[in-house]
Amino acid sequence: MDWLNAVVQGLLLGGLYALFATGLSLMFGVMRVVNLAHGDLAVVASFLAVAIISGTGLPLWFVLCVTTPLFALLGYLTQRVLLQRSLSAGPMSTLVVTFGLSIVIQNVLLEVFSADTRTLDGGSFATGSFEISGQLSIPYLSLATFVLAVVVLVAIQLFLSRTGLGRMLRASSDDPDTATLVGADSRHVYGIATAIAFATVALAGVMMAMRSSFDPATGPSRLLFAFEAVVIGGLGSLWGTLLGGMVLGLTQSIGAQIDPALTILGGHLVFLVVLAFRPQGLLPGRTA
Repeated sequence: MDWLNAVVQGLLLGGLYALFATGLSLMFGVMRVVNLAHGDLAVVASFLAVAIISGTGLPLWFVLCVTTPLFALLGYLTQRVLLQRSLSAGPMSTLVVTFGLSIVIQNVLLEVFSADTRTLDGGSFATGSFEISGQLSIPYLSLATFVLAVVVLVAIQLFLSRTGLGRMLRASSDDPDTATLVGADSRHVYGIATAIAFATVALAGVMMAMRSSFDPATGPSRLLFAFEAVVIGGLGSLWGTLLGGMVLGLTQSIGAQIDPALTILGGHLVFLVVLAFRPQGLLPGRTA
């Protein structure tokens, strides 16, 4: 039963990693941009949620409703003001820009919130669970995070396949020059993609803040998990992020069952194996 519990917890943890990886996968699939500030943005969302709740006492669901659209707007502005200028200069330029953004975010958070470790109090929602048996339980938070990840992926997939703007986004990803000839504004389209990516990382940041502690320097570790999930699942594949996240979470959970020292190391080893023998990922996808 202990092994079954480890498998269940690992799969549910994969939902959180998938939620983290969705925005990273979307930005790469659409714009070929690897956002090195992705993890730091999740930490910003965590601090923002803590600040809103501690300052106003508003419920968590309301904080999510405020944080997500706020980050979507921030994403659109970041793309139009900062990233768009670097896209024409090549992929290395966007890497440098997002790396610089990561450094700036970490230092601003350190200045504003200090280096103290914080966590988001989710109450009984974060600590309660469904008791299946004496040794098997499903935490409310883990289940809700997994369901949220699936809902987000389905919503993005429907948006990309069923709406005119979504199809234009896919066309701009495949051939931006041709898409421009038929009326697509690549700057606006890329801004929408970045807005969606920032909104998903805000959701992931808030959910992660209820699971574990965070501080201004935890962004790179969040980025690492998201990047591993994207690579394992397949660069540019939205559903690959879910598969990659589940593989990563399952490996970490089973590794912890064998030896606590293997919790993080196991995931890194699987990442290296996939990168060495199947660099295109388990579900490769060139576009979003």
